[in-house]
Amino acid sequence: MRFIRTGLSVMVLLTGGLVWSGASASGAATTDVSHFPVKVKTSMGTVTITSRPHAIVSLSATATEMLYAIGAGGQVKAVDKYSNYPTNAPITSLNGFSVSAEAIAKYKPDLVIVSYEPASFGAQMAKLKIPVIYDPAAPTLAVAYQQYLGLGEATGHVQQAVNEVQKLKSTIAGIVRSTPRVAPGTTYYWELDPTYYSVTSSTFMGQLMSLLGLKSIADAVGVNSNGGYPQLNSEFILKANPSYIFLADSKCCHASASTVASRPGWSVMSAVATRRILKLDDDIASRWGPRITILLRQVADFLKSQKG
Repeated sequence: MRFIRTGLSVMVLLTGGLVWSGASASGAATTDVSHFPVKVKTSMGTVTITSRPHAIVSLSATATEMLYAIGAGGQVKAVDKYSNYPTNAPITSLNGFSVSAEAIAKYKPDLVIVSYEPASFGAQMAKLKIPVIYDPAAPTLAVAYQQYLGLGEATGHVQQAVNEVQKLKSTIAGIVRSTPRVAPGTTYYWELDPTYYSVTSSTFMGQLMSLLGLKSIADAVGVNSNGGYPQLNSEFILKANPSYIFLADSKCCHASASTVASRPGWSVMSAVATRRILKLDDDIASRWGPRITILLRQVADFLKSQKG
């Protein structure tokens, strides 16, 4: 399940998983061109890519970040309107959540990558003989790593993808290792939007926070409730009295420590009274690509500052 903001609204999208059938991270690197054709297995079936793509269309903001991270940015011809990073990505008006096969075909792609695939889209692209890789929201770090490796195989950047995964693993391990453990049972409220949608510890971001010893208050309604993204209410949050509040709606909805403190009854909440409220970058906090280390380090540094 994934949240996409349009203005102040939030769409909830059910997504599946991806299984990559290429070489493992410990395997030998494959040369850029000679290993084609290649078969990449996804939850929507096996995709055959006959030759190294040179006109990729990415309709996933996270996939766009991943492609540039593994050195495939030069092969990207167009990205959707949400792919605002890196800044040199060829952004267009394409909408990855309202996919038009005709609009995509205008770019003459030899590979399309999506994180959301509506019914019949795959069939439409098959008629145009354009291969599609479906990389939905990763539920775990392991799946995110699989997506890197799959994209590396599909684009001819196997070793770069392996290197990126190893770098991410090393950086995450270093952040966790250098962050003092919080007291057992330390809780947080992760705000996705002002209507109190949140994350449980079973979600991708929830698992990242678990690495730092934090537990989501939303777990009390069931870690898999609403796909791990339950909608809470003010009374529930007040009663849970989290130690920390993380605002993943600071850009879309202008949430801040002051707006949170102004909510009825919230000024006495532990996180508000102790100023343990952290504004996050909405984009980074909703993606599972290379900038997750920035988010994790930001939270880790904030935890350290509270111990000082």
